[in-house]
Amino acid sequence: MIATTRSASSVSEPTLFVALELSKQVWKLALTSGFGVAPWVTSVPSGGMVALRRVLARGGRRFGLPARARVVSCYEAGRDGFWIHRALTAEGVENRVVDSASIEVSRRARRAKTDRLDALKLVAMLVRVWYGEQRVWREVRVPTVADEAARHVSRERSGLLQERTRMMNQMRGWLATYGATLPRRRPAAWWTTVRDWAGAALPAAVQARVARTEARLTVLGEQLTALEAQQRAAIAAAAPASAGQRLVQLKGLATTSASVLLDEGLVWRAFRNRRQIGGLLGFAPTPYDSGEVTREQGISRAGNARLQATMIQLAWSWVRWQPLSPITQWFHAHFGPGKRGRKIGIVAVARKLLIALWRYVTDRIVPAGAILRA
Repeated sequence: MIATTRSASSVSEPTLFVALELSKQVWKLALTSGFGVAPWVTSVPSGGMVALRRVLARGGRRFGLPARARVVSCYEAGRDGFWIHRALTAEGVENRVVDSASIEVSRRARRAKTDRLDALKLVAMLVRVWYGEQRVWREVRVPTVADEAARHVSRERSGLLQERTRMMNQMRGWLATYGATLPRRRPAAWWTTVRDWAGAALPAAVQARVARTEARLTVLGEQLTALEAQQRAAIAAAAPASAGQRLVQLKGLATTSASVLLDEGLVWRAFRNRRQIGGLLGFAPTPYDSGEVTREQGISRAGNARLQATMIQLAWSWVRWQPLSPITQWFHAHFGPGKRGRKIGIVAVARKLLIALWRYVTDRIVPAGAILRA
């Protein structure tokens, strides 16, 4: 989720502003004390919190700030995740994690880009945000350690499913080059019974490759089974009034989908309104209206890709298993039997449904017309 915050600070309050431009080897730091003060740019080794602490102390003295002056920092969300935020917070620094896609850039066809320039740009924007300017950037909601760790289960399952699909498609391709097809039922050593276009067995090298792939698929299946059992156990062990238990009570919504919704932040991101949760999902219209030119550019794909895939699946399931829901009736009334129209309309259903589920798990407002399991 993208969070927005306001500062309650005074312009006269002594504050040290620090922007971190992160890389694998070196962190570039830009420090300043406010508007009109030339920033000081320096570097510390990547992950060097001791060196960073020394730089902060030196920066305070350099700008003539008191020893207990407020320290505010920011960095772009990326490869390093949120451990830097937690380390800075533990040091008493007020840190903000910035969505890199929201940072304003020059519209020139070619612009200079270095870590130094990026750090200077970031610290200037930090000062503007701190003193109350709105819409400068968007900030990322930082999860707790437990919430961040919980996401690994559903994300690992998604990765394993993609890997399984990839290997299945590979085997289909290998067999297609010999005029054969992948059988639906595949007993042990099934590749030895496959025949090519002339009725002959597959070459030994191809059979060996298929056998190794099938062995990897077996391991993948075992891992998927273990992960799904872990998700079911987590939902079953939750309190009856928990968000997970309430979600699986809805007909058409199973444990796997509920786990993805919760892991991706349906609750822990602490949405304040439907616009924020809609921003996380994306699927928003992108109109182009300038001068005399007006057209619709289609549906934006910006947003959480894992949540988008899950919500599209849930939307089709909702339309099937919740016929009394106003969302389902709206879908049928507006998009009818047309195949293309239904594919477009299901995206709107996904967006409406996610907002309804958010209200259900946070405010306990049951979606209108929803059928609950016993």
